[in-house]
Amino acid sequence: MPKHKNSLPTVSISNKKIIMLKSLEDNLKQFEDIFQGDDSFMARHFACVRKNKSLKFCLLYLDGMVDAAILDNSIIKPIINAHLPDDCEANADIIINQVIFSHYAKKSQESDELLSAIIMGDSVLLIENCYDAVIVSSKGWKSRTPSEPEGEKLIRGPREGFVEPILDNLALIRRRLATPDLKYKEMTIGVETKTKIGIVYIEGIANKQILAELIERINKVEIDGMVLAGSLAELIQDAPYSPFETIGFTERPDVAVADLLEGRIIVLVDGTPITMTLPYLFEKFFQSGDDYSLNYLFSSFSRLLRMISFWLTITAPAIYVALTTYHQEMIPTALLMSILAAREGVPFPTIVETVGLLVIFEILREAGTRMPISLSNALSILGALVLGTAAVEAKIVSATVITVVALTGLTGLMTQRIKAPIVVIRTALTLLAGFMGLYGILYGIIFVTLHMCSIRSFGVPYMMEFTSLNPGDLRDTALRAPIWFLRHRPKLVSSSNKTRQANRLGQ
Repeated sequence: MPKHKNSLPTVSISNKKIIMLKSLEDNLKQFEDIFQGDDSFMARHFACVRKNKSLKFCLLYLDGMVDAAILDNSIIKPIINAHLPDDCEANADIIINQVIFSHYAKKSQESDELLSAIIMGDSVLLIENCYDAVIVSSKGWKSRTPSEPEGEKLIRGPREGFVEPILDNLALIRRRLATPDLKYKEMTIGVETKTKIGIVYIEGIANKQILAELIERINKVEIDGMVLAGSLAELIQDAPYSPFETIGFTERPDVAVADLLEGRIIVLVDGTPITMTLPYLFEKFFQSGDDYSLNYLFSSFSRLLRMISFWLTITAPAIYVALTTYHQEMIPTALLMSILAAREGVPFPTIVETVGLLVIFEILREAGTRMPISLSNALSILGALVLGTAAVEAKIVSATVITVVALTGLTGLMTQRIKAPIVVIRTALTLLAGFMGLYGILYGIIFVTLHMCSIRSFGVPYMMEFTSLNPGDLRDTALRAPIWFLRHRPKLVSSSNKTRQANRLGQ
């Protein structure tokens, strides 16, 4: 019998244990005691009539978790209409091999295995005068169809995105990687949730040390429930106190496949369309799926824009505060006069004014992210009225600082994937500029750079590509070289098979 990939490992899921007996009624009573108070627990009695007697059966399942057509056509109907031999009593093998229509059926006496099967949508068949129960695959919960992720839209590229069921996501990956070297390792996390975790990698390309380290970290996780990929990432990532993420996230199968081909490892979490990719290095924040669909010159220009936007969004408010507070002599006279005229009558210091507007901007952004689309226009009007008109006319803030914050927000939208570090660093640099001027900004940038150089993602240096002295390592960082130049996978990420393509035209 082939291994059932949908089955869970045998883990303790209840304080009560099932001890399979010969009596069907006694076995049923044990299951009913465990699921007492759960109205979705169903027990369907039926029998197979033979000559002078009948063989009794009872099918156990949770309503809403199973496919009714499978129960009717693959289990109940075949058994009722079966011509069973007289010696089939206490023999579950005959039921499995000759009667049930299912791609997976397995006999078992293990308490936790039987309970796990019912909870996860399979059915358990009890047979009169038989110590074995039969687990039959019957999962039937509904899931949405793959659609393009809202946060990762592309100009050119596939329109599919991951969905919630873990095996559906695995199928989306396998359809793009038709190789037996693609491996899938399943684990379980959560004492109560029993969440399935899928580790996907390409054997011979993925780094075995990174894979072993990942499995070890997941095995050490002890938690009662796991429902989100972000929660798992927080428990297993390097530098947990750093604002920079050392584990990436994606909802696109094509991005996941590209990462697998680079030697990275994908982690699927059942119940969420977000998949994790690791190791995750700093340059990945500025890469997009469109970079490899559009012309490499335009892709390089777009990637440079994202990096420039990153530095602008974290430094623009701080530079404005530093120049207007400590270094007015560095501002051209005409511009300085304009700034002073705009600030006339404003009661707050520049640092308070700037930080306050940054906070208001973050409030508006958070509200816009979580409110219904139908109210987004109202939020835009409200933000424009509050920040653009009322605040200036009331002399609460100056028009200049609104311009700076608007530039900061606009450039921040270019780098949404690195949002959390941007907010933290931007706020810290602005405060340092308010107390120390340009020296504070310089010290802050040095500290952030040293911090990024010190952290690792599963043993791989976070800034590996940017700090490399080999020009070949910079071909897919700040600039995107032509595809025929990208012949090698990232070193340290891939342990073997580091060549992606043969030399082209002798290059």
